[in-house]
Amino acid sequence: MKLIPLMTLRAKLRQPADAVGATPLGQRGIAEVTEGSFEGERLRGTVVTPGADWYLIGTNGVLNVDVRATLKTDDGAYIYAQYLGKLHMNDAVMNALANGTATQFGDTYFMTQPRFESGSEKYAWLNGIVAVAEGRAIENGVEYLVYECAHG
Repeated sequence: MKLIPLMTLRAKLRQPADAVGATPLGQRGIAEVTEGSFEGERLRGTVVTPGADWYLIGTNGVLNVDVRATLKTDDGAYIYAQYLGKLHMNDAVMNALANGTATQFGDTYFMTQPRFESGSEKYAWLNGIVAVAEGRAIENGVEYLVYECAHG
């Protein structure tokens, strides 16, 4: 298997996130996506509303990512993106969130599994790929390096 760079995706999140509060499964919150962009060799555009992360922080300090977002390419096509993942809420992440600053890739375990759907003929290839991404906190948002998994 090899990883092929697909895109860098940046999203701003409304601050503060809506706190649902303590549930039987952990601390639930909703971080609404307010804007964003993505760029790669084969696609680029903006992240449009609606979109959000319906996250859940377990008692083990791991944030379970559950994002749904809409991407609009520069040529007007829409792509539905959904990704699940894990973010370990260590000191680097907690400090960045408290101070509105960024983390670096590798500061913590922040991995997701994006999947895409598009009705556009031009972007139909996204319907048949597996992708993975590494994330980091940025000022009032997140940034992901997204890779297509390929054989060979």
